[in-house]
Amino acid sequence: MEQTILTQEELAKIQEMNNEFTKAKLALGDLEMQKQNILKSIEALRADFAKHEIELIDKYGQDAVINVQTGEVTKKQD
Repeated sequence: MEQTILTQEELAKIQEMNNEFTKAKLALGDLEMQKQNILKSIEALRADFAKHEIELIDKYGQDAVINVQTGEVTKKQD
């Protein structure tokens, strides 16, 4: 059986394409890890926000409305 070998150009092109594919997969994996880290940070922020919200409700009442720009606390209007 005769062995067939790619030309140098064909081999170089396939190797280049394979390297680019591998780089893209690694970049995608890195992005997924970043995404997971961001999601964990968001969950931690939500937990901190909920804890602080409870403290503010205890201090200012369930019907308090807080303007997050000015810090003004008013009562909910019916």
